[in-house]
Amino acid sequence: MRVASTDLTVLINGESGVGKEAFSKIIHAQSSRKHNNFIAINCGAIPGGTINSELFGHEKGAFTGATAERKGYFETVDGGTIFLDEIGEMPLDTQAYLLRILESGEFIKVGSSKVLKTNVRVLAATNVDLLDKIKNGKFREDLYYRLNTVPIRVPALKERREDIYMLFRKFATDFADKYRTSPIQLEDKARLLIENYSWPGNIRELRNMSEQLSVLAEDRFLTAERLIELVPQITQRNLPAISKQDGSNSDSFQEREILYKLLFDMKNDMNDLKSLVFELIKSNDLSVPNVKKLKQLQAHNSNRSEGLGSRPDSPSVSDQLSSLSNHDDFDFKEEEHNQPIFIPSESAHDTYDSMEIVEESLSLEDMEKDMIKKALKKHKGRRKDASIDLGISERTLYRKIKQYEI
Repeated sequence: MRVASTDLTVLINGESGVGKEAFSKIIHAQSSRKHNNFIAINCGAIPGGTINSELFGHEKGAFTGATAERKGYFETVDGGTIFLDEIGEMPLDTQAYLLRILESGEFIKVGSSKVLKTNVRVLAATNVDLLDKIKNGKFREDLYYRLNTVPIRVPALKERREDIYMLFRKFATDFADKYRTSPIQLEDKARLLIENYSWPGNIRELRNMSEQLSVLAEDRFLTAERLIELVPQITQRNLPAISKQDGSNSDSFQEREILYKLLFDMKNDMNDLKSLVFELIKSNDLSVPNVKKLKQLQAHNSNRSEGLGSRPDSPSVSDQLSSLSNHDDFDFKEEEHNQPIFIPSESAHDTYDSMEIVEESLSLEDMEKDMIKKALKKHKGRRKDASIDLGISERTLYRKIKQYEI
């Protein structure tokens, strides 16, 4: 409503079927041009060889088949509004002509040398990302910023579910008047079904479904069961999934499979390590203290030390531990839900050498290279068997061997 009273160029963005043309008609109807002509043009539906003639007109004999002079849309709708839908499909040469009209209002017919003037308000719409088309060299950047004076984004129907039932009632009433029947009504469960459907076709799909129900439904009050019978797809849920668009995705998927396999092997190694530690504790009859009670005791002593200060007569932590270890309610045996702590004996220091902790490499390439080496070693260099074990194609394995110089 705010932009309608101006002559600013408007670019309407939104998915297919959200009603972009309806918004352009609202802008025209509320503008000072409402008594002049309005025309909607689908740029994607006009062949590239004739779109210049359609928009700007042509002179007689300008090309084969041009048997008479023809006025274009920008000439016939002078003083009105032109809505250019799917503007992203407009050819590059036509974009240059449109840019000149937007900047100066001037255009030239096909086959003519005479400059004509027009006073037309341009409203454009697209369901694609024009910035991506600019990067790919399929849309002029200067035209984009000239059209995008006032951007209006129309959200998809799934982003404004509170509008679904209201729009359904509107369409149901319209079709009831058209077919001279009572409007379709929905019970609460049926209403939830339409509100939770993804509506990939947006308002266009909702309108078609309303018309379908108005014609096919015998009962004007629809239950959820009856709605599912008439519109089976209403229960579908379009969840996101990994799609394969080209060959590169196939390779990346196989590489992820190698990574998953490596993570599963690491998990199995951790389980084996846990089993080994528990077996050592059990076979050597090692003591496992109650960690929870130890922490409680340490917190208690910390609080006491803050309150009492460093009194010489206060017992030390080690004295309290030794006294509590003989107490009946302080159990140092392993409990089911406590994490065990490995406590080696004094002779263990003489048995084991000192260790150096080496940080493990987290590089995916190093992991992948290591897995391929292990698979080749396991199958004694047989690449076909190794590729099957790794879950990748033999061709991919050859490429990886060459890449890592294995």
